[in-house]
Amino acid sequence: MRQRAPLAGVRARPAPAGAAAVSALVAGIDEAGRGPLAGPVVVAAVVFDPVRPRINGLDDSKQLAHARREELYARIVDRALAWHVVAIDAAEIDRINIYQATMLGMRRAMEAVAHVAGLARIDGNAIPPGLPCAAEAWVGGDARDRSIAAASILAKVTRDRAMLALHGEFPAYGFDGHKGYGTPAHLAALRAHGPCPQHRRSFAPVREAGARDLFAAG
Repeated sequence: MRQRAPLAGVRARPAPAGAAAVSALVAGIDEAGRGPLAGPVVVAAVVFDPVRPRINGLDDSKQLAHARREELYARIVDRALAWHVVAIDAAEIDRINIYQATMLGMRRAMEAVAHVAGLARIDGNAIPPGLPCAAEAWVGGDARDRSIAAASILAKVTRDRAMLALHGEFPAYGFDGHKGYGTPAHLAALRAHGPCPQHRRSFAPVREAGARDLFAAG
């Protein structure tokens, strides 16, 4: 029998030896905040209930307006069979690096929904080590799979809310606008004030501004 060609841009890994098959349900996994200079990287996992109506309008969170993301967030939380969000803070990112922090967040998010899902479907081209189930990495998955799109929305909304809270603590940096990304305004604030405790000191622009760290201990 002729085998079906694999989907383009998809990598797969079987379940660990001896792992019991929980179900055929898929947990979509995506992250928000790998690139910013401050704040957490946030990872979400979403498992949809196949008997509940589909949510219209799911898409890559970056393609959606803020108000639409907030609306979809509420619908996803209401209709998902299981969901979980993990935040890895700046200190942990600095300790293990942003790639490893993202992989850690993905593993923790999947572990939290593994009681109902037998497959992790991850946005990107990397599969975290140590997952408790079979896994697929889909390049551009947030635009190709509704569970990944839902995870991207939960991760983005959660991170944006965290950055708004951070703005309340450190208003001089403008976190409410750029959400920690390296915009000209953010870089100018770093030069003027040095990094705050939630800046990622392992990132070069923050490290270079560290000489003016007004929040350093001592």
